[in-house]
Amino acid sequence: MSGTAAAPRTTGSATSAYLLVPILLFFALLIVAVLRSPHLITSAGIGSAVIVATPLVLATFALMAIAIAGRGSVDLSVGPLIGFINVVLVQLFGADVISAPLEFFATAIGLGLAYQLVMGLIIVFIRVQPIIVSLSGYLALSGINLVIMQRPGGTAPEWMLPWGAGTSILSPVLAMLVVATGAWLLFARTAFFGHLRLMGSDERAAYTAGVHIGIVRIGAHLIAGVYAALAAIAYTALISSGDPTQGTTYTLISVTALVLGGTSLAGGRGGAIGSLLGALNIYLITYVLATFSFGEVQSFVTDLAYGTILVCSLLLTVALPRLQSTLKHVSPLLFFILLFIVAFGVILHATYDYSAPAGTEAGAGAAPAAAVAGAFLFEDAPARTAAAMPMLAHPVALATVLLVALLAVLRWAIAQARTRSLSPLVYLVVGAVAVLAVYMLARPAQTAAPAPATTQGAT
Repeated sequence: MSGTAAAPRTTGSATSAYLLVPILLFFALLIVAVLRSPHLITSAGIGSAVIVATPLVLATFALMAIAIAGRGSVDLSVGPLIGFINVVLVQLFGADVISAPLEFFATAIGLGLAYQLVMGLIIVFIRVQPIIVSLSGYLALSGINLVIMQRPGGTAPEWMLPWGAGTSILSPVLAMLVVATGAWLLFARTAFFGHLRLMGSDERAAYTAGVHIGIVRIGAHLIAGVYAALAAIAYTALISSGDPTQGTTYTLISVTALVLGGTSLAGGRGGAIGSLLGALNIYLITYVLATFSFGEVQSFVTDLAYGTILVCSLLLTVALPRLQSTLKHVSPLLFFILLFIVAFGVILHATYDYSAPAGTEAGAGAAPAAAVAGAFLFEDAPARTAAAMPMLAHPVALATVLLVALLAVLRWAIAQARTRSLSPLVYLVVGAVAVLAVYMLARPAQTAAPAPATTQGAT
């Protein structure tokens, strides 16, 4: 009984330690991205990031469900499966077979469940190695997609077109991402997830403990099918059409995001927060590299960056178990909040131009420069004038409120550091802080006082 009781503590400690790498990489990339292009921290910038990153996040969740099951189960067919659902949805819509949102979701989820059910049955009953089955699925779906749609084309339904606009933070795609992430967090608290992790860590021990290995493995594939279907819907909203080829690229980047998020390819370890951070890291890598000009080798540099960071992340992951004695007292939540405060300071510094004195006379080029400086966070912010200093009270006041909320979260983080787990109340507080931060970044600044009127008699 003592060994059984100690196991969850060790697993939780290991999971916490592996989260440190994606957290550190996320804030490092975020700081570089903001310094290179402050437009990222705008309503349109964050909205665009949500639209682009959501298919990758959901694809990573689909991979994670199967990877945790063990046996080296990495679903290489997740990219072509997303492309398959995408082209089928677009073709069915073009043939007037489906049109309503409920029909789209039902068809996509049905296709994802059917495919993953077949894959799971082959692995469980025919006993073919998962890597062989997934590779066969990758090749088969890549060909089937080209049979269904020879070249990119078609259109998404009219109700889906605003989903991919990316002009605001709040969107149906964001709601889909929040619901999918919340569903995984709830799933991670179930007994089925415990059986899934146990099976991935030691399949023989799980079988001895009475876990139905076949049912759990098939269940993992069905969960992956649902998340792959949601990723396909988000991908369709992103491109507003059908594409039989681009979906295959999600296999490489989702596997990279999975490893960056701390999920073990050997099975038994993985979490929604780590996979979410891993997918966001992939997006930020692409975003940062897009701010540089490498000419004709731009795509090769991007692939090189993926590979380099993946290798470095794997090396750090291998080294982390040797540093457990040093890192066992480090709370990932506390580590996240401390880096968040640093990144938030960099964002404020990159957004507001404090170098110009408030009393400087407005010259010929002063207004355009001030307008650009004030529009990074708040697109509708008016240009600064000689009386613009009171405008700083708005972000400073909100920053103060945010920091006070962070202090409350620190209190909970320190209390949770000993138990190595995050209670739902801590998740609630962190979510409230995140909402406050998004509100602060997206809300247009209001002027403290109207600009002084010009003299009518001046000529």
